[in-house]
Amino acid sequence: MRQCRGWSWVLLLLVALGALGQKLPTRDEGLFQTQIRDKSLFHDSSVIPDGAEISGYLFRDTPKRYYFVVEEDNTPLSVTVTPCDAPLEWRLVLQELPEEASGEASGEPEPLDQQKQQVTVDEGTELFTYKGNDVESYVATSTPSGLYQFEILSTEKDSNFKVYATTTPESDQPYPELPYDPRVDVTALGRTTLTLAWKPTPTGFLMGQPVQYCVVINKEHNFKSMCAAEAKISSDDTFMLAPKPGRDFSPFDFAHFGFPSNGFGKDRGLTSNKISRAYTVKPKQSDIQKLCIGNKNIFTISDLKPDTQYYFDVFAVNSATNTSTAYVGTFARTKEEARQKTVELKDGKVTDVFIKRKASKFLRFAPMSSHQRVTLFVHACLDTVQVQVRRDGKLLLSQNVEGVRQFQLRGKPKGKYLIRLRGSRKGASTLKVLATTKPSSKQPFPSLPEDTRIKAFDKLRTCSSATVAWLGTQDRNKYCIYRKEVAENYGEEQRKREQNQCAGPETRRKSEKVLCKYFHSPNLQKAVTTETITGLEPGKTYLLDVYVVAHSGHSVKYQSKLVKTRKYC
Repeated sequence: MRQCRGWSWVLLLLVALGALGQKLPTRDEGLFQTQIRDKSLFHDSSVIPDGAEISGYLFRDTPKRYYFVVEEDNTPLSVTVTPCDAPLEWRLVLQELPEEASGEASGEPEPLDQQKQQVTVDEGTELFTYKGNDVESYVATSTPSGLYQFEILSTEKDSNFKVYATTTPESDQPYPELPYDPRVDVTALGRTTLTLAWKPTPTGFLMGQPVQYCVVINKEHNFKSMCAAEAKISSDDTFMLAPKPGRDFSPFDFAHFGFPSNGFGKDRGLTSNKISRAYTVKPKQSDIQKLCIGNKNIFTISDLKPDTQYYFDVFAVNSATNTSTAYVGTFARTKEEARQKTVELKDGKVTDVFIKRKASKFLRFAPMSSHQRVTLFVHACLDTVQVQVRRDGKLLLSQNVEGVRQFQLRGKPKGKYLIRLRGSRKGASTLKVLATTKPSSKQPFPSLPEDTRIKAFDKLRTCSSATVAWLGTQDRNKYCIYRKEVAENYGEEQRKREQNQCAGPETRRKSEKVLCKYFHSPNLQKAVTTETITGLEPGKTYLLDVYVVAHSGHSVKYQSKLVKTRKYC
């Protein structure tokens, strides 16, 4: 009884098709374009129109059935199925129509009760079956008239797919044709760049159809279809919004698939701002990228990582229909970074290190004698630097360092230490590095408080002086103050560019020196000192610097401070 009701529903659709005069295979193109936009015609998602690719969504282990009609014998037929993000099982079955339902459409359908009596339920003839994730087609040059049932199933997970059916395959040619050699070749390979080349599709220059190429780059595997690549790109944002159980979307509810809704979405309570995300690729940092490059067939990719394997796919896309065909993808591993010379560190000696932007430097420390502990000092003069330390290949330390840091590493007899320093993304980096095994060795760099800012007291400003304060530590250190007159438009960005903590007082002019003094406090709560700088000019801007100098002579600069004297007093 349930199956009879299903047949009645299918025949009701056939009545609608007949009433609107749709005739296969001699398709009226104008009528077809009208019908494809008529939501009342395709209210249910189980009708596949002739000559249009539709998209669908499958719940896992829940089959879906679609139907279409071939009205005349000896009609060519082509059905193409594109899995998007999971292997699919699908089959095509022919259900013969009663004689009254075949032939020319009269435009006056018989009553539904009369049609029910003419239908004999049978299993039909299975024409084709497929299981996998390839783009697969059923093609026949001559098929009998009848009702064709297309059944599709996903057994792994909820999934998207596309299906295209036509009775005029020779004239339709919806998918761009591949050249005789459909391979993608790697023509140039470097550490961070790679050039691809492929032969152009005949669809563009021979048939005059608008074709562009899209390149997909990722680190996992090649893709067999554009649909699969887009599903991967959008997986974090939900490639397609899954319909609620028990509710079936129409493939011609264009708002659901990211097209202009023309008000159609309102009928079913759909919100276009959410639905428009269906096939939209958000610009974000990801391990997969899709780049559409127009009609050129040579493309250079940059900003790749050295010594990394990438997979490359090229798709020819018909710009008018948005259908696509995949070339045979390729893969390649970028070249390794040029091996840099490793700098040898001497026990207890400070080494100056310069690193280019985003580059790395390697330091090696091999103590001559047995040791229990290694003390490592790192002074990042500019921006934050990443420090990694390995002992005989074992990772001991991986941290970002800003300012001065001291690390204690457990020693090992005859152990060798490899230190990798990775520069900042913002610009070049300068560092001072010291490694030692001597436990009694005095610290080469001065101790610093957590806050290295200089505070200026606005209420104590005069036309010729400025009063500032800064924090100290429990260690007795030498502090030197320097001043420099700067332009009134001297900004914060310029101050940051000049903030090199490793540039000591020896780089300053003698005329800029204000004073030097020693200071410490056993109580950290009281470790603060103030100083009034005199001899300034009214209405002028000055850059003030405080250097703290260790017993070894190495110095660290506090954060510079801009002050402006009063113009009138």
